[in-house]
Amino acid sequence: MNSIKNVPARVLSRRPGHSLEAEREQFDKTQAISISKAINSQEAPVKEKHARRIILGTHHEKGAFTFWSYAIGLPLPSSSILSWKFCHVLHKVLRDGHPNVLHDCQRYRSNIREIGDLWGHLRDQYGHLVNIYTKLLLTKISFHLKHPQFPAGLEVTDEVLEKAAGTDVNNIFQLTVEMFDYMDCELKLSESVFRQLNTAIAVSQMSSGQCRLAPLIQVIQDCSHLYHYTVKLMFKLHSCLPADTLQGHRDRFHEQFHSLRNFFRRASDMLYFKRLIQIPRLPEGPPNFLRASALAEHIKPVVVIPEEAPEEEEPENLIEISSGPPAGEPVVVADLFDQTFGPPNGSMKDDRDLQIENLKREVETLRAELEKIKMEAQRYISQLKGQVNSLEAELEEQRKQKQKALVDNEQLRHELAQLKALQLEGARNQGLREEAERKASATEARYSKLKEKHNELINTHAELLRKNADTAKQLTVTQQSQEEVARVKEQLAFQMEQVKRESEMKMEEQSDQLEKLKRELVAKAGELAHAQEALSRTEQSGSELSSRLDTLNAEKEALSGAIRQREAELLAAQSLVREKEEALSQEQQRSAQEKGELQGRLAEKESQEQGLQQKLLDEQFAVLRGAAAEAEAILQDAVSKLDDPLHLRCTSSPDYLVSRAQAALDSVSGLEKGHTQYLASSEALAFVPADASALVAALTRFSHLAADTIVNGGATSHLAPTDPADRLIDTCRECGARALELMGQLQDQTKLPRAQPSLMRAPLQGILQLGQDLKPKSLDVRQEELGAMVDKEMAATSAAIEDAVRRIEDMMNQARHESSGVKLEVNERILNSCTDLMKAIRLLVMTSTSLQKEIVESGRGAATQQEFYAKNSRWTEGLISASKAVGWGATQLVESADKVVLHMGKYEELIVCSHEIAASTAQLVAASKVKANKNSPHLSRLQECSRTVNERAANVVASTKSGQEQIEDRDTMDFSGLSLIKLKKQEMETQVRVLELEKTLEAERVRLGELRKQHYVLAGGMGTPGEEEPSRPSPAPRSGATKKPPLAQKPSIAPRPDNQLDKKDGVYPAQLVNY
Repeated sequence: MNSIKNVPARVLSRRPGHSLEAEREQFDKTQAISISKAINSQEAPVKEKHARRIILGTHHEKGAFTFWSYAIGLPLPSSSILSWKFCHVLHKVLRDGHPNVLHDCQRYRSNIREIGDLWGHLRDQYGHLVNIYTKLLLTKISFHLKHPQFPAGLEVTDEVLEKAAGTDVNNIFQLTVEMFDYMDCELKLSESVFRQLNTAIAVSQMSSGQCRLAPLIQVIQDCSHLYHYTVKLMFKLHSCLPADTLQGHRDRFHEQFHSLRNFFRRASDMLYFKRLIQIPRLPEGPPNFLRASALAEHIKPVVVIPEEAPEEEEPENLIEISSGPPAGEPVVVADLFDQTFGPPNGSMKDDRDLQIENLKREVETLRAELEKIKMEAQRYISQLKGQVNSLEAELEEQRKQKQKALVDNEQLRHELAQLKALQLEGARNQGLREEAERKASATEARYSKLKEKHNELINTHAELLRKNADTAKQLTVTQQSQEEVARVKEQLAFQMEQVKRESEMKMEEQSDQLEKLKRELVAKAGELAHAQEALSRTEQSGSELSSRLDTLNAEKEALSGAIRQREAELLAAQSLVREKEEALSQEQQRSAQEKGELQGRLAEKESQEQGLQQKLLDEQFAVLRGAAAEAEAILQDAVSKLDDPLHLRCTSSPDYLVSRAQAALDSVSGLEKGHTQYLASSEALAFVPADASALVAALTRFSHLAADTIVNGGATSHLAPTDPADRLIDTCRECGARALELMGQLQDQTKLPRAQPSLMRAPLQGILQLGQDLKPKSLDVRQEELGAMVDKEMAATSAAIEDAVRRIEDMMNQARHESSGVKLEVNERILNSCTDLMKAIRLLVMTSTSLQKEIVESGRGAATQQEFYAKNSRWTEGLISASKAVGWGATQLVESADKVVLHMGKYEELIVCSHEIAASTAQLVAASKVKANKNSPHLSRLQECSRTVNERAANVVASTKSGQEQIEDRDTMDFSGLSLIKLKKQEMETQVRVLELEKTLEAERVRLGELRKQHYVLAGGMGTPGEEEPSRPSPAPRSGATKKPPLAQKPSIAPRPDNQLDKKDGVYPAQLVNY
C-alpha cells in the first residue's frame, strides 16, 4: 500500500479554528484517504466506493484542485500498476466529476503525457497499457474542450447533437473524423487489454485480470455513445454529399463497427462484467448509409449500470496527513455523507438537514425535468419519423422526376431523329421543287413556242384569205377546179377543227399538231400554187364558169362565216391559254409559298438541332469535367499520402511498383487518343456530336493507375536507401503535380485544347527506372538456366543426403568396433536418431520434388518447363536456396556426429545442426507451398514429412542431451573438509567465474546478433557471375574409416531482408527459427 509523500502545505498547516475550517480539513483528509486507497500498487481493481468519494469531492469543491494536489505527489514513475490505476481514476473523474474538472485537467496535460511517454519506452505490460490509456485521456480532454456541447460523459440528446453538428457540411465532416479518432483510441485500449489476458473465462475472476478489465467499463460507456453519434452523423453526411466522396468514411466506420461488436461480444462473455454492467448487443451488420430509410431501423445502444449494495467501511486509515489519533482510539465509522463532509456536530446539524432537503427537492425537480426530457424526446422522435417519411416521399418524387427526365431524353432523341428525317424529306422536297421549276420552265418554253406557232397560223390564215380573194376574182375556172377548191376548204376546216380539239385536250400536244398543220399548210400552199397555175391555164374557160360564179360566191360567204367562227374559236383558245397561264402562275406562287414555309421550318429544325447538339456538347463536357474532378481528388489524396505519418507503416516491393508504373505509362497512350478524339469530334460538331466516352474511360483508368503508382512509390521509398528514396519521393511529387495540372486543364473548356497528356510520360518513366534500380538482386544466373539449376540442386541435395546416410552407417560400424559399454550405447542412440532424421529428410526432398513437378505441369500451360522457371524466377530462386540449405545442413550434421563419436567435437554442435536442418526443411516446405494447390495430395504428404522431420530433429536433440549427461563426469560436491575461510574463498571464486561466464555469454550473444545481421546483409547483396564459389573442404582421411564425401556448399541465397510479399512470383521470404 503506497502513501502520499508530498502532502500540500495548506493541508498540514490548517488547524481546526472554527467549523468551516474543520469541515475543510476533514474534507481534505477524506479525499487523501480515498485517493490513497483507490490509487495504490496492489494488482486489484479500484473499489467503487473510493472512486465515488473522489467524484463527490469534485462536486463539493466544484473542481479537481484537491485531487490534483494529491495526485501529483504520487510516485507514478515507480510503479506501472500505480500509473494504470491513476489513469482509471482520472477517467472516472472526467466522466462523472464536476464539469470544471475538464479545465483543471487541461492544466496537467504535460504531466499525463510525461507518464505515458515514460512507460511507453519501457518494456512492461502495464506500462504499455498506461501509454495507450494516457493517449486516450489526452484525446478525450482535447475533444471535450473543443466541443463543449458534449459533456465528458458523452450523454447528449439528438437536438444537442444536431446543434453541435450545424448545417455546414465541412463542420459535420470534421466532427465525424474527430469522433472516429476518439473511437479508435477507445478500441485500441480494449484490444490491448484483451491481448494481454488469457482467453480463459476464469481470468476475469482473478484480481490481476480484474485490475486490467476494470477501466473497460468506462470504455464501454464511451463507445456506446460514440457509435450512436457516428451513425447519426454518417446519415447526415450521406444526405449532403455523394456516396463516392464518403467511401473512406464508410470503410472506416465498418472497420470500427466490427471491432466494437467483437469487443462487446467478448466482454459480454466474461463473468466480471455480468454483475457490473449490462452491455448492449450490436446488429449483425453495419447500417446501410446509402438508404436513407435505414436510419429508422437504427437502435441506440443503451448501457445499464446496476445499483450496487453499499460496502462496509475499511477499518483503518492508509495515509497520515496530520497527527493521528492515539493507538487505542477506535476509527470512526460513518456513512458516505459523514466521510465526505465531516462528522456531525451541533452547529452544523441544521444546515445539513436543510442541505439534504434542498437536495431532495433538486432530485424531484430533476425527475420532473427527466420526464419532460423523455416527452420531448418522444416528440422529437415522432418529428424525425415524419421528416424521414417526407424525405422518403421527396426521394420517391426525385426518382419519378429522374424517370420523367429519362423519358423526356428519349423523346428528345426521337424528335432529333424525326428532325433528321424531316431534313432528308426537305432535301427531297427541294429536289422536287427544282424539278417542278424545271418542268414549269419547260412548259413556259413550250407555251411560247405554241404562241409563236399560233401567230404564224394567224398570219398564214390571213395570207390564205388574201389569196382566196385573189382566187375569187380569177374564178373563171371549171367546175372541176371549184370542186377541188371546195375540197381544199373542207380539208382546211377539218384541220382547224382538229387543232381546236387538240388545243382543248392537251396543251402539250399542240406544238406537234401545229407543226403537222404547218406542214400540211405548206403542202396545201403548194397545191394552191398548182391550182393557181391551173386557174391561169383555165382563164380562157372563165366565161364558161360564170354561170357557176354565184354558187361560188355563196360558198365564199359560207367560208367567210366559217373563218369568222374559226377566229372566234381561236379567241376562245387564246382565253383558255390565258386561264392556263394564270393557273400556272398561281400554282407557281403557291409552290413558292410552300417552299418558303418549308425553308422556314427547315431553318427552325436546324436551329433546334444545333441547340440540341450544343446541349449534348455541354453535357459531354460536364461528364468530362466531373470525371476530371474525381480524378483530381484521387490524385490529390495519393499525393497527400506522401506526407501522411500514418503512411510510414505502409511498404511495397519495387517489383510491384514497376508493374504499377508500367501500367500507368501504358494508360497515357489511351489518354492521348481519347483527348485527340474528343477535340476532333468537338471541331466537327456541325456534323457529328462530340463523344467524350473514350476520354472519360481513359482518364478514369489513368487517374487510378497514377494514384496507385504514387502511393506505392511512397511505400517503396520507406524501405529504400536514403538517396534513392528521396529521388523516388521527388519523382512521385513531380508526377502528382503534373497529373493535377493536367486534371485542371481538362476541367477548363478554354485550356482543354492546349492540354498535353504526353507530359506525364517523363515522371512515370522516372518512377519506372527508379523501381528497376531498387529491385533486389538475387541469383545472378540467366533465367534460361534456372530450370536446369533447380533440377541440379535437387539432385545434389538428394545425393548429399544419400552420402550422409552412408557415412552414418559407416560411423555406426566403426563405433561398434572401437567402443563399448555406455559410450557404445550413447553413440548408437545418437547415430540411430541421425539416421532416422536423414531418412525423413530424404523422403521430404522426394515429396518436394514430386510436388514441384506437379506445380510446373499445372502452371506452365503451353510454355516449356524452362520458360515456367524463368517466368517465376523468384520462386525458383527460393527453391534453389532451400534445397542448398537442406543439403548443407545434412552434411554439417554428419560432420558434427562424426566429431562427437570420435570425441573431437561438442554435443552442442550436433544440437545446433539439428536446429539448422529443421529450419532449412521448413524453408523448403514454405517455398514448395507457395504455388501448390491446397487440395494437392503431394502437399499433404509434404506437410506430413515436414512434421516428421521436426520430430526426428527433436529426437536427435534429445538423444544428444541424454548422451551428454551420461558421458560427462559429474563429480560429487563434498565440502565437508573445507573450513569457513576456504568455503568463503571458493564461493567468491565461483561468483567471479559466474560473472565472467555471464559477461562472455552476453558478448557471444552480441556477436551472434552481429553475425546474423552481416549474414542478411551479404545474402541480400548483389552477386556477380564471375564470383567463385568457396572451395569445398574435404576432411582429412581417418585411419580405420572410409573416406567421407565432400561437404555440400552452404547456400548463398538467403531470405530477403524485407518482409514484403512479392505478388509477381508468389515467393514469401522464409524466417529461420532458432530452437
